[in-house]
Amino acid sequence: MVSVYNPSEPAAMPSTSSIASSGMQAAQLRLSASANNVANANTRNFRADKVAQEAQADRAGVKATVQREQEAKGVALEKERVDQMAATYSFKANVQAFKTADQMMGSLLDVTA
Repeated sequence: MVSVYNPSEPAAMPSTSSIASSGMQAAQLRLSASANNVANANTRNFRADKVAQEAQADRAGVKATVQREQEAKGVALEKERVDQMAATYSFKANVQAFKTADQMMGSLLDVTA
């Protein structure tokens, strides 16, 4: 059977686990970029990494990319610490969403079995 895309038909609902997974990947990228900034805080002419995130309407979830600052401004360690905390909380929230989706799928399978 061949599947043909028809824009008039509603799109399949994205899975909660794939949305949570993209959120975990974005949080990990944010944490990694911040750790790199802290590690290079004393490096001359270091251009800090920043992570840009945007919603993915076609696949659901979020797309995250690392970008370098245009000029060497130095690294604000207090900002990096806050960014690390925010990334950690974001990761934990997405893990919880992933677990909840898994539990819901398990419950649904128990009901239908």
